[in-house]
Amino acid sequence: MLCERLHSSLQGSKENEVNQKVTDQEQMEDRKYRIVLCGASAYDKKYYFNPNFKDLPENIQEELRVLCVLFTNEAGGIFTVGFTPEGEVVMDTQATEGDLLYDEIGAGLTIKKIRQQKQELFQAVSVFYKVRFLHMNPSDLLEDDED
Repeated sequence: MLCERLHSSLQGSKENEVNQKVTDQEQMEDRKYRIVLCGASAYDKKYYFNPNFKDLPENIQEELRVLCVLFTNEAGGIFTVGFTPEGEVVMDTQATEGDLLYDEIGAGLTIKKIRQQKQELFQAVSVFYKVRFLHMNPSDLLEDDED
């Protein structure tokens, strides 16, 4: 009985490991096609803003800068805000291997909190991206938001 449970447990962990590898590969593939809007690094204390987005209003650029810098001050690591190929806003955080100060759980919770609190900001940035770079009709996007 114990052997059967151990065997099924090992089988389950092997399946989970395979599923995790597939998920990791999908995430890496997805990241290859993202466009980075901005980001910050706790390692070299720098902020990056993609110059292709210089036409965003100054107040939005400043809000994004503050958001990125505060995130890395709180959780550590590297934090980026970008877009999927469809124009949806994505946030990503990562740390270098062996970074003991990086708080992965806290980073995930902070991203959820930011997504809720800055929903309007991300919606505006997404519309900007879709109109400017994907050449979508602004009135169609605004109609979708009203539904």
